[in-house]
Amino acid sequence: MPETFDCVILGGGHNGLTSAAYLAKANKSVLVLEAQPEVGGAAVSAKPFKGLDANLSRYSYLVSLLPQQIIDDLDLKLNLISRTIGSYTPVNIDGEDLGLLVERSWGEKTKQSFKSVTGSDKDFEIWSDFYTRIEKAAQVIAPTMLEPLISQSELKKKVIAATDQETYDWLFTKPITQTIEELFENDSVRGVVLTDALIGTFTDGRDNQLLGNRCFLYHLIGNGNGEWKVPEGGMGQVSKAIAQKALDFGAQLKTNSTVTKVVSDGKIAKVTYLDQSGTETIVEAKFVLSNLAPNILKELLGEVAVSKVEGCQVKINMLLTRLPKLKSGEDPSIAFRGTFHVDESLTQLDASYRDASEGRMPTILPSEIYCHTLTDNSILSQELQEKGYHTITLFGLNTPASLFDLDNEKAREKVQHLYLQGLNSYFTENIEDCLAKDIDGNLCIEVKTPLDIAESALLPRGNIFHKELQWPFAENEKEIGTWGVETDIANILICGAGAKRGGGVSGIPGRNAAKAVLMTDFI
Repeated sequence: MPETFDCVILGGGHNGLTSAAYLAKANKSVLVLEAQPEVGGAAVSAKPFKGLDANLSRYSYLVSLLPQQIIDDLDLKLNLISRTIGSYTPVNIDGEDLGLLVERSWGEKTKQSFKSVTGSDKDFEIWSDFYTRIEKAAQVIAPTMLEPLISQSELKKKVIAATDQETYDWLFTKPITQTIEELFENDSVRGVVLTDALIGTFTDGRDNQLLGNRCFLYHLIGNGNGEWKVPEGGMGQVSKAIAQKALDFGAQLKTNSTVTKVVSDGKIAKVTYLDQSGTETIVEAKFVLSNLAPNILKELLGEVAVSKVEGCQVKINMLLTRLPKLKSGEDPSIAFRGTFHVDESLTQLDASYRDASEGRMPTILPSEIYCHTLTDNSILSQELQEKGYHTITLFGLNTPASLFDLDNEKAREKVQHLYLQGLNSYFTENIEDCLAKDIDGNLCIEVKTPLDIAESALLPRGNIFHKELQWPFAENEKEIGTWGVETDIANILICGAGAKRGGGVSGIPGRNAAKAVLMTDFI
């Protein structure tokens, strides 16, 4: 007879682990099946450079959406560190190298930086008003993420009561790029605002589906303030903390276990998986919670997968012996402490999107980088800390998976060259000269294309959100009061990024799927 569990969770990413922890805490028997040798999914740390003790956040790298309530509910042992700098954007105006510095809490330095780049106080005043109003909206939207879905009209009432109709329209009805162009004058300022609408989303922010707006919303509502924090010890510590709680509460975690089939009559489900030796095992469950992309779940159920949405980002990890100096003269320990925007003016973002959407690799590739070790150097060994080494993480935009299909290796080399070329245009020295070398003499740089991410993190076409991000409200009467995790089969739920209110390192869909299970009559 197959072993039976209350819940079997497909995929041990941080969301699946969150479901496991909540369910096991409620005294349910839980089995997590993870195909990789370790749990964590894309929220993992790794030592990619041979012989060097540098434990980098390999894919996901900052935390904003993880609610304090989940941290408290599970008593997670985490330290999420605030960055003193929000962002720095190098710009060249009439041959002069300058930089737009945005502190986490805007002060006189930020105001003067805006004035030096834009020539007036106008864009700073608009910036202050814009983000202050959005934060007020975030304060009423964020709590709804942990509640059953409400209608759009109900959410609209909450947002307008906290702000006004115009703020609601910025977020929910008017294409984000249109809003940015109407409000801001400076091309670089416009680009900095838009980037939050493009991370992991392939759009120019003008589409009628408002894909950019959805992405923008999720980047700015975390915990009601949208602050992005650095996980002490690297992103792997987030998944490890949740996994440890799941184990403490009694859940079973099985790695190297690849699910091959799921069958359910709506009351009892059977899950077939292969272990590392290829041995097939079948287990039964009252509920199956899937942390896999919805397309993968459909295939496991024997259904036809819906059209696939491509990933569109390149991730580059680097280990440096020193931080490169900037042409603008800004202290690198300040400029790299927040998000460092590279070739991300609105004009440059538009041009690269146009090229990529027409099937051409853009000649100028927008990207953003940050230095984890300026906020938390615990990811390096004591020896590397004493030598002054630093890590740099680069997230590249507008590189859809289709650009890599013909020859992934050749395209990988090309984007590495283009991204480093973009960085070097703002440095007084080439970043290649700052790269450390591993024990074999190889430069410490790791490049992951969407296809590489698809293979190593099991994300279809490298899509970090599993599918297009969805609005955090019920889009029809049937969804009102649900958790946004349900499928057409009563006892199969989505607990990962493909659920409503999924995406990013949040644990929200994992927690909500567990809530959906615990509120039913099945257990």
